[in-house]
Amino acid sequence: MKKQRWVILEGKGLIVKILLAGFFAALSSVAIGQAYPQKPVRIIVAAAPGGGTDFVGRLIASKLSELFPQQFIVDNRPGAGSMLGFELGIKSPNDGYTLILITPSYSINPALYPVKFDPLTDFTPVSTVARGPLVLAVHPSLPAKNMKQFLQLTKKNPDQMVYGTSGQGGIVHLATAQFLYMAGLRMTQVPYKGGGPALNDLIAGQVSMVFVTPQAGLPQVKAGRIRALAVTTAARLPAEPEIPTLAEAGVAGYEVNNWHALIGPKGLAPMIVEPLNAAVNKIIHKKEMEERLRGDGVYPFETTPSELFELIRKELQMWRHVVKVADIKIQ
Repeated sequence: MKKQRWVILEGKGLIVKILLAGFFAALSSVAIGQAYPQKPVRIIVAAAPGGGTDFVGRLIASKLSELFPQQFIVDNRPGAGSMLGFELGIKSPNDGYTLILITPSYSINPALYPVKFDPLTDFTPVSTVARGPLVLAVHPSLPAKNMKQFLQLTKKNPDQMVYGTSGQGGIVHLATAQFLYMAGLRMTQVPYKGGGPALNDLIAGQVSMVFVTPQAGLPQVKAGRIRALAVTTAARLPAEPEIPTLAEAGVAGYEVNNWHALIGPKGLAPMIVEPLNAAVNKIIHKKEMEERLRGDGVYPFETTPSELFELIRKELQMWRHVVKVADIKIQ
C-alpha cells in the first residue's frame, strides 16, 4: 500500500512539474514576444539597389525601425531572377531576425526553373505591403485608340505586331503571355535587359506594345510619347481613373497584380508574426506612407498571414498554368 501511495504521489508531483513547466514556458514566450526584436532584423531584398522593389523594401524597413526597439536593415541579394535572395532567406534560422521581401517572382520562378525549396511549405507568411498594376501601353502611331481597336488590329496583323519585355521569365513577360493567351492573340516578343530599355524602344516606335509600371510609364503617357490602353488590375488606378482595366476593355477575367510582401523562414513563431503583421498594416495606411507608395505606382495592400498564404498558393497555380498553355521555355 505504501508503495502504491508513493507512486500516486509521484504521479501527482510529475503532473505539477509539467504544469509548472508549461506555465513558465508560457511566461517566457510572452516575455520574448514583448522584447522582440533584441537585435537588428535583416530584410533580404532579392533585387539590386535603386529599383522599385528596393524602394519598397527600404521604405517599410525604415518605418518598422520607428515602431520596434531595433533597426530593420535591407540586405540586397539580387541574382538568378531573385532566386538567390529567396533561397538565402528561406534557409535562414527561423528566429525572426531574417525576413524576405518577395514579389510575384516568388510564385513565377517555380513554374520556370528548378528551385531548391518548396515555395508553398518552406516559408511563413507575415504580411503583404503594397500592390499595383502594370499598364498596357502602345506607341501613339499605332492606329488603335482603345483596347477594342488594338485587339482587332493585332488579330488582323499578328506577324507585324511586336511586344517588348523587361526580360525572359519576369512578371512583364508572363503577364503579357497571359494576356495574349486569354485574348487569343499572337505577337513576337523582343526581350530587353530591364524595363527601361523596353520602354525606350516603345517610345522610339521599335516595338508595338509594352507592359510598363505606372511610375515609369504614366509620365510618358502624359507627355504624349506613348498611349495607355488598360491596366492589369481588377480595379482602375485611382490616380488615372480614365484608363480601363483589361477585364473591362475586352479580356474578361484578366487580372495581374505587381505586389510586395514579407515572409519568413518556415516555422516562424506566431509571437513574432502577429506583431509584425499588425505593425505593417498600421504603417501602410499612414498618409505619408500611402503618398510615397503611390509615387512608386503601388498602393497599400493589407492582408492577414493566412490571406497572404492563399495569394501565393493561387499565384503558383496561375503562373504554372500560363507557362504550360503559352509553352514558355527559358533557355
